[in-house]
Amino acid sequence: MAHQQLINHHIFDNGLTLVAQSMPWLQSAAFTFGLPAGCRFDPMDKQGLSNLTCEMAFRGGGGYSNRELVEALEGIGCDYYSSTGIYHTFFGGALPAENLIQALEIYLRTIGGADLAESQFEDGRNVCLQEVYGLEDDLAGKAMLELRLRHYGHPFGRNSDGDVQGLESATIDDVRAYFRRYYQPHGAIMAVAGNCDWEKLKAHVERITADMKPDPVEMPKAADEKRGYYHIPFESNQTHLTFAWPWLPYRDDQYYLARAAIGVLSDGMSSRLFHEVREKRGLCYAVSANCHSILDRGAVFGYSGTTTQSAQETMNVFLAEVRGLAHGVRKDELDRLKVQFRSGLIMQQESCRSRVSAIAGDMFHLGRVRMLDEINEKINSLTVERVNQFLAEHVPGPFDIVTLGESELEVNDEFASA
Repeated sequence: MAHQQLINHHIFDNGLTLVAQSMPWLQSAAFTFGLPAGCRFDPMDKQGLSNLTCEMAFRGGGGYSNRELVEALEGIGCDYYSSTGIYHTFFGGALPAENLIQALEIYLRTIGGADLAESQFEDGRNVCLQEVYGLEDDLAGKAMLELRLRHYGHPFGRNSDGDVQGLESATIDDVRAYFRRYYQPHGAIMAVAGNCDWEKLKAHVERITADMKPDPVEMPKAADEKRGYYHIPFESNQTHLTFAWPWLPYRDDQYYLARAAIGVLSDGMSSRLFHEVREKRGLCYAVSANCHSILDRGAVFGYSGTTTQSAQETMNVFLAEVRGLAHGVRKDELDRLKVQFRSGLIMQQESCRSRVSAIAGDMFHLGRVRMLDEINEKINSLTVERVNQFLAEHVPGPFDIVTLGESELEVNDEFASA
């Protein structure tokens, strides 16, 4: 690869994992701090509590008011963010490399000493409610969220934004209790990528997190999967089609074979889905399929947006193309895909934002960071024979399907999930 990878990681006594990739050719740095406080721990009757706690945790603390915190981060050029996922709540940003340590100090001081002030509670709740209300205008997103919930079940398929009922029933005491329980270092991951000094970074993080006490929590079990076909009635000239089927998770040794198969199906305008469904037949305005992983399970989630009149044919052609993977891929398809994969690796080396997300994900899913040379080797080892052997042993299906639109569609029994 173009640059040597310099990756270090360390697990502190309190269970916090620090991982960093030194990219000295850059003038920037990016970081993400993932606390084990994702929506998997939301009570069933208070879904959205994790997202509300995330919002409240960054509304002042550690001596900063809400306004002072924003001014402090913007004053050092930090493009900051916070978000909640299934497993973690994330706080992070990107900025000039010389200000990295200062940014971490501000973040950890604020989160560690979050005010969780009752005076900020209604404003925080309203922000979260607006995120949920926004989904009503995103019909494709609404169908996909329903599919993910049905395919994975609670808690791993739920919407991290929560729902109106859960947010409206939450109280400031709920937020404070959630914060005390889950904003702790055991299972937390801090990742840094960019122009950074590992020894200085490690010493600084150790100092500012020394007072964080570990309080491990058990992983909840998945439940309530609802398989098969489900339709959401909605008066519209459009129909949104979403599909899911089990696939290999990211941690599996054969993941890159599985990823290559889906790449031939859906990566780029030369992919089978784009050509057969959109270009050749003109059935839809959007079509895609993407690999997705939770910790020990994987899936492919597919989508197509089309008209009511074309919905049935679009679904039939989509599923036929997916099942057609069992017949194998061609050399020209795989060669194009390998070029795209390598291009993505090169782009990652030029972006600390991309790398910080990748190394944090690797640490969570694998317990280590895959070196770019290792990934490149896996890409080079992909052959038509190996991918086709994999597909002969892993035929896509059974399918879970959710549609949103005017009319239900007919699903052939051979495609329906048991």
